[in-house]
Amino acid sequence: MLQRLYDWVLSLAGHRHAIWFLAAISFVESSVFPIPPHPLLLLMVIARPDRWLLLGAVTSISSVLGGMAGYGLGAFLFQTVGAPILEIYGWLDRFEEVAQMFRDNGVWAVAIGGATPVPYKVVTIASGAVALDFTLFTLASIASRGGVFMAIAGLVRIFGPPVKAFIEKRLALMTTLFVVLLFAGFFALSHL
Repeated sequence: MLQRLYDWVLSLAGHRHAIWFLAAISFVESSVFPIPPHPLLLLMVIARPDRWLLLGAVTSISSVLGGMAGYGLGAFLFQTVGAPILEIYGWLDRFEEVAQMFRDNGVWAVAIGGATPVPYKVVTIASGAVALDFTLFTLASIASRGGVFMAIAGLVRIFGPPVKAFIEKRLALMTTLFVVLLFAGFFALSHL
């Protein structure tokens, strides 16, 4: 069953409309959605290595635009929308601490947060809530998110066939490892 799911996702990744799905996931993940676009980007570049630059750029641009939406949620709708989102991800209790970090470190907090496992939606909402300079927020988001997604796309383009063979040979192990790391990340972030 796992192999069929992998094959299905890989076929979708090569579908002619997959880029729109990638753009949508990248956009909403930056402000509200819990599932990151990284695995889909990886599979899409494996399926279409000739489009790595386009796929990396689409993911980056969509993520930054979604980050701008998240910034707006923090700036204009924090109490009604932003705070409940942070509560879902377990960050509302620590919001004052996070907000102070953004006040003290500004652009560096966005740049580091956008490139690390910290949920980017926390970064975007907090940036808007503390009224971080929007231009600096955008530039830091472009650098961090663009850097991550272009690096993923480029590395998969270069090492794609061996990566694909490795994943296919150890599909159950890779899936288990991904799920364990995902839950470990959420657990660690909720207990920091």
